Formats: sequence, structure tokens, C-alpha cells
Amino acid sequence: MSSQAKPTKIEDVARKADVSIMSVSRAIRGVEGVSEKKRAEILKIARQMKYMPNSAARSLAVANSNLIGISLPTFAGEVFAEILNGMRQTFDTAGYSSVIDTTEYNREAELNWVRRLLSWQPAAIILTGIDHHPETRELLKASPIPVLEIWDHTDDPIDICVGIDHFQAGRMIGEHAISLGYQRPAFVSTPRGHDKRADARLEGIRDVFAEQRSTPVIAERPALGNAFVTGFDGTASLLSDYAPDVICYLNDHMAFGGLMCCQAKGFSVPEDIGVIGFNALDLASVLPIKLTTVRTLRRLMGITGARNLLARINGVPTEQSKVLPLEFQAGQTTRLQTDNDRLRV
Repeated sequence: MSSQAKPTKIEDVARKADVSIMSVSRAIRGVEGVSEKKRAEILKIARQMKYMPNSAARSLAVANSNLIGISLPTFAGEVFAEILNGMRQTFDTAGYSSVIDTTEYNREAELNWVRRLLSWQPAAIILTGIDHHPETRELLKASPIPVLEIWDHTDDPIDICVGIDHFQAGRMIGEHAISLGYQRPAFVSTPRGHDKRADARLEGIRDVFAEQRSTPVIAERPALGNAFVTGFDGTASLLSDYAPDVICYLNDHMAFGGLMCCQAKGFSVPEDIGVIGFNALDLASVLPIKLTTVRTLRRLMGITGARNLLARINGVPTEQSKVLPLEFQAGQTTRLQTDNDRLRV
């Protein structure tokens, strides 16, 4: 009568690799404390010994895969490139490969990609944001494959998420504008529903102004196109039809377009009008005046998300929903309003 082989334990891997149990755990999770050479050696031994941290269905389903699927809205701009950079370096170190697709903010496109990817049985799937087609959420909830939602935050993720609270980011922007005495705010963005994170920031700004000023926030939504042009065109419409005293933008690139429009129309920033961007992109550091903006920790977000996902893949307990902090950077494109400013229409 043959007996069934006992499952490999973490101490078995540690003994074979001649390292501590903690070193094995760090190597599997992709965190610091193990050299790249030693990490690769430990991972190879763990796979050869068919080590699985626990018997959870998710771990069993992906034990033989080293492929991670990553869905991004777009390759354009710095935001998702920096998040991706943080993730891929962490995955490479842990011995995982990635396959990337873009959705152009289309939920149907994301759903179709998820369907294809599930047939490959990847080690894990990464989605951008928390706004998905209902079927996408149903498919992934029913799947044993670990899922990371990045860039946004929810208390009810598909599996785990790492991101920022975009509504609170909007409130942060609104509170800064109110603290300086601005009274006629506006927002330049993309068409409604195209970018749910931008919509959430707008709602945060509106929430603050409704609460403290009973003032509406006018939104200008030009047709989709180059971010600089969108910022320019949206600003031109606002200056023509509304006369705002501060304009907030979806991102710093749009804010740059707005600055150029103000200059072309003869408006001085911040004397005549305030400008607030978002993301603290590299562009903001080379402008002739320092842009008021909000700094997001994009590379750290990628690294944190990747590490938490590696822990999830390997059955190590991890935080289900991680919210990263935001840093408001007051620059030279906003200023304290005077009595004369408040009288100006």
C-alpha cells in the first residue's frame, strides 16, 4: 500500500536552499531582504519541490503559471507607465512575466480581454480602476485566479486593490481653492463617463463647494483628443462663457493647455485666474511657473500592488484594500484672493 507524498513545507524549501524561513517568504513575496541571485535560486527550488504556501483554491489554480495579465486604459502619458514600471520590476524580480493590453477606457474591451486571458490560466490578473462591466466582475469573482485592481480604491474589491481615493483628492483640491477665496470654480475634463476617476474628483470638488460656499462647479468637457488641446479648448470655452476665477483640470497636461490658452487670451495666471492640475507630472517641473497640483505616488503604487498580489498568489495574508496618500503641492498658479478679486466678474 503506497502512501501519498506529504506536501512540501516552507521549512523544507528553506533547508534545501540553506536559508531562513523568512528569506523564503521574502523571496516568494518579492520584497526586499534577499539578493536577486538568491531570490532566483529560492524560487527555482520552491518550484522544483512543488511548494505551495497553503491549500487555498486560488493558490492551487495558479501553482504552475508565471504569467500575469495587466490591463491598462492607455499607454499614453506618464501615469500608467510609472505604475507599470513599478509593477514589472517587482514581478521580474520574483520570476513572473507579464502580458499587457489596453482598453482605451472601454469596459467591453476589458471584458473581452479578461475572457481571453482566463483561458490561459494566468497566475494573476491586474485591472485598472474599479469600474468594470458587471460580467467582468462576475467572471473574476467566480475564478480562483487572484485579481488586483490598481489606481482606484473601494472597500469591496474583486479580490484586492491598491490605489487612491479620487473623491477625496477632489475634496483636497476644493478645500485649497476655498482656502484662497476662490468663488467661481470650473473643471476641464473628458466626456462624462469616459474616465470615472476624473468624474470622482469633480464630485469631490463639487461636494466641498456645495458644503462651504453653496457654489456650483461648472464642468467643461471637450471632445476626446490630445490632452494639451483638450485643456486649451476647454479653457477657451470657459473664459468665453463663464468667467471662472479658478480652473481645475483632469491632469497637468490639460492644465498646461489651459495655461497656454490663458496666455493667448490675455489672462494672467494667477493674477486673473487660478489653475490647478493633477498628478505632479514631469511636465510641471519645467514650466516657467510652479504649477499647483496634487502629487500621486504612482511608482510606489505599482510596487505595492505587485507585492500584495505576489503575496496573494502565494497564499500569504495581505491587505485587501490599500489607500495610498496624496500630497497637495501649492504652486504659483493659485494665490490668495483680495477684495478687488472678489468684486471682479
